[in-house]
Amino acid sequence: MLTLSSDGTALTGLWLDGQKYFGAGLPNAVKENDLPVFEQVSAWLDAYFAKAPLPALPPLAPQGSPFRQAVWRLLLEIPYGTVTTYGALARTLRGQGISAAAQAVGGAVGHNPISILIPCHRVVGSDGSLTGYAGGVANKQFLLELEGVDMTGLYVPTRGTAL
Repeated sequence: MLTLSSDGTALTGLWLDGQKYFGAGLPNAVKENDLPVFEQVSAWLDAYFAKAPLPALPPLAPQGSPFRQAVWRLLLEIPYGTVTTYGALARTLRGQGISAAAQAVGGAVGHNPISILIPCHRVVGSDGSLTGYAGGVANKQFLLELEGVDMTGLYVPTRGTAL
């Protein structure tokens, strides 16, 4: 089950049932079910899960600090069916003049309020570990497999703080 939130025009949140940080941003959300943005999100998700060509993203308005916003913009650049690492994102940010460590990037990725559309599931540990997905490691693995990611070298960690 998915929960969506909107400011009335743009999507402000999309959470998987039981997701860590569930509902961050909901207090100011519009409580309507028939918003055009929700119809756009539904069409996008239908195409995504059907492995069909994706329509344009609906308007997105995740709320967060400037640093988190910068990380979330980078997530949108990760191509479908590929992965990157927290460290690679940190290096990209530093190249843009933004002070960043892999751990700080991990915190921003973990607090992404718009799961799936802002593809935080495409970020893995430098050692190939499928860690750090607020929606759960099993969901992260499912989404990556759905996208056809080559799972060779990727693994589910057996212990750690970000499971």
